[in-house]
This record gives sequence, structure tokens and C-alpha cells, in this order.
Amino acid sequence: MNVIIDAEFNPVPSLQQIAKVQLAKTAPKAAAVAVFVKSEGDLPDALDLTREQLELAGFAGKKSDALLLPGETAKVLVGISKGFKTAAEIRNAVACFTRNAAKFSELAVELDALTLDGVPAREAAQAAAEGALLARYAYEPLKNKQNLVALETLTLIGENSEAAAGAERGTILATADRLARDLGNTPPRHLNAYKFAEVAERVGPEYGLEVEVFGREEIIEMGLGGLLGVNAGSVQDPRLIKVSYQPEGATEHIGLVGKGIMYDSGGISLKPSNASHCSMKMDMMGAAAVFSAMTALKELGVKTRVTGFLMCTDNMPSGSATKLGDVLTMRNGKTVEVRNTDAEGRLVLGDGIALAAELEVDAIVDVATLTGAAMMALGTQTAAVFANNDTVAQQLQDAGKKSDETLWRLPLDLRLKKAMKSNVADFANIGANEGGAITAALFLNEFVAGTPWGHIDIAGPMESNSDDLWRSAGSTGYATRLLAEFAADFKKPSGDTVGTELE
Repeated sequence: MNVIIDAEFNPVPSLQQIAKVQLAKTAPKAAAVAVFVKSEGDLPDALDLTREQLELAGFAGKKSDALLLPGETAKVLVGISKGFKTAAEIRNAVACFTRNAAKFSELAVELDALTLDGVPAREAAQAAAEGALLARYAYEPLKNKQNLVALETLTLIGENSEAAAGAERGTILATADRLARDLGNTPPRHLNAYKFAEVAERVGPEYGLEVEVFGREEIIEMGLGGLLGVNAGSVQDPRLIKVSYQPEGATEHIGLVGKGIMYDSGGISLKPSNASHCSMKMDMMGAAAVFSAMTALKELGVKTRVTGFLMCTDNMPSGSATKLGDVLTMRNGKTVEVRNTDAEGRLVLGDGIALAAELEVDAIVDVATLTGAAMMALGTQTAAVFANNDTVAQQLQDAGKKSDETLWRLPLDLRLKKAMKSNVADFANIGANEGGAITAALFLNEFVAGTPWGHIDIAGPMESNSDDLWRSAGSTGYATRLLAEFAADFKKPSGDTVGTELE
């Protein structure tokens, strides 16, 4: 049974709304032009104002200060403090400009202003494209009145072949990120596991991906006890969505696994009812990030083979739901006592990780909105990363620096494994109250079969409560660009892995 209000509803409108990013010698006449102003020193030549006049208008040149100057060509002053030292600062500044030029469909930025302090033109142009395209995003297909003025053109004023390549790369990555946001923002009635599979089958081939969808009977035959156990209380069947990117001549292979809980009620361990649980439609953001990142791989020219497993179901209470104390048999044959049905993400991920390990990939990375403990520890701007291999951890953190999606490595502390011991199964799906993000990662480590592996817990940064620079209110698409950058720069890991057998 598939409960969808409108079977024709398109949950991914952003794919048809991407602005053109171009290089030109001059700005279009209708465009708003960015003027970046430092907090000290000489003012840009484009300004016929003094610092005293700017200060009277409340503009001091600090980061995220902005002032719109109307005219035949509108100018938006954006404060940049001491200047651009990193691509992330450029992304933020262009996003600030874009938000403060919200009524303009054409924007322009001087390329020389972005590279003045030594940021390479390619990186600057990529960051500018991402900042503008991500800031001018809103999810409005279910509104009768749409407020967003679509961005039609971003012009980088200047001529530089490296900048052109950077702008193209930024457009590709921003397109993928916006797709992930669309998926995360779509209400669960409009995007269940079945509908997600339909989207993947329709969109994937357009981006060079092979998509295979497995239904309930096939999932039973495959022995995915974790996915089936979480799905047991639902009236909607689960879906395993396998997505493959196979570039010619690839010698390295990554397995990506995404948590796709389309709505998480907590199951029998029912969550308390409050407004924050509207966000549980985003419990599938791991799967959304994996799929969306993979749509960018062909256009980025990624040489590494990538196989994604999207583990999709909702988690609902009913007479048939998995009960506390039930034991599930996972894909790799290990048995798990369910002590909390709201610790469901690790159950579906365990099956997905086991499938990836069977392919003998060079590394596995899973992404999930997994634990409130990670959010409590790191807040809403930083995701937790765990790894059984230092090289994998470093490559993920390097990718996060490029995408400005911060990762903080937490320890895979083996001493906490004893808290997951069970008298009736190989282990339980939760440990003690303390160290919840760590015990969740230790659970997943039981399924990697010695493969170098990283786990990204995006529970904190999956969502923004308000518009914030390039992060729009709602789903942030977090980890989409990070995963694409990781795949683009991937090198086969070396070094030891942490043991996986629960003692």
C-alpha cells in the first residue's frame, strides 16, 4: 500500500531550476552587483562613499554585514572583514550577497575581487557558484503562493579558463546538493520508500547511474533482517535501492551506504509528540546524500567506481511491529537483540554495510542521521565521523574542508562494546546511556568485515531552522558535496583497521 496524495507529484523540482553560471567581461544590465568591503583600509573604487557614511548606515565591513544600494545598477555591499583567505569565506560572502539581492534574478560578481587575497581562480569560482546556487534555494512546490525569485544567471566578471572550470564544478555540486534538499524537505506522505525508488529509477540514468530496486520478497531472500525488522510495523513495503557508477578503467571501488528511514516515529519505542518530530521526515537524509552525491560523479569525471546502497523504509508502531526483546538475524548472519526500536537506523545500515563488504570494496562510508548524542556533543554545524582506519578518516575530513561541511572525529572506543552484550543474541542494538554516538558506531563496525570504513553521523547539521548564508531553512543537503569530493579524490586506504568482533 502506497499512501501518496498525488501520484504525479514531483519531489525534486530543483533539477529544473538551476541558474546559468557564466563568465563575461561586463555585468548584465538588470543584474545586482556585489561589492566586497573590508573592515579596514581603502574602499573599493566602485563606491563613491566614505567609511563615515557607511557606518551611519550601519555597515562596518564585518563578515555578513550587507547593505543594498539601489540605482540603475544595484550594488550590494558585503562585509568581508580582513578579506578572503579560504574558499569557504568566498562561498559565505557570495551567499550573503545572494540573500541580500533576493529580488534580483540576475547577479554579478567581479572575479578579481574574489581572488585578490590569493585564493586560486578555480576554487574561488567554484565557491561562488555554490554560494549563490545554494543560497537561492527554497522548497515551495506545496505552497499556493511561491515567494522565491528564481536565480536565472550568475555572472563572474572576468576571463579565466580556470575560473570557467571552477564555475562548472560548483554548478554540478550545487545541483546535487539541491537535489538532496528537495528529497529531505518532501513530506513523508509524498516521499515514501516506494516513491524514493521511483525517483532514483527516473533520475539516476540521466546522470550515468545504474539503478536496481529490490522489493519486500527479494529483501527477504537476501536475508536483510535489520531492514525487515524496522519495516515490520509499516503498511508500506521497504525498498533496497542499489545505485552503481562504473567509469571505464576504474581500479578502485567505494561502497556508500545511506540510512533511508522515510519517517521515524520510533516504532514501539514511540517518540514524544512535539513539533521537532516534523523533522523526522529527514531521517532519510543519509540515503538522500548518497544518491545525490552519486548524480554528480559522471559530470565531475570521477575515475573511482562507486556502489551505493540506500536502505529505505519508515519506522512505525503497529500490532506487527518489532517488539523490544525481539531478535533479528542480519545479512552477515549475526543476531541482534532489539532493546530499543528507536535505534533503528543502525539496523538498516548494518545490512547495507554487510552488502558493501561482500563486494570487497576498497572502502565503505555510511551516512546517517543516527544519534541525538552526536548532535548534543557537536551542535548543529558539525557532523561526527568515526573510522576504523586513519586514512579513510583523513580523506573524509579533507573532503569536508573542501565542501565546508565540518567533520569532527570521535573515538571508536572499543571499551564501550561490553555495554552491548546480550544474553539471547550476539549483541544488542543499544549500549549504556553514555557514549551513545560511539556505541552506535561500534554496532556498525560489526558489519564491515575488516574493510576500511568511515561512519558520518549527520543528525546535527541535517537541518537549519532558518536561512543562514548558503544553508537554507529546512534540509541542508549535508554531506552531499562532501561525498562527491571524497569520491573525486579517493585513494585506496593503507594502514590497519580496528577489530570488529564483539567480545
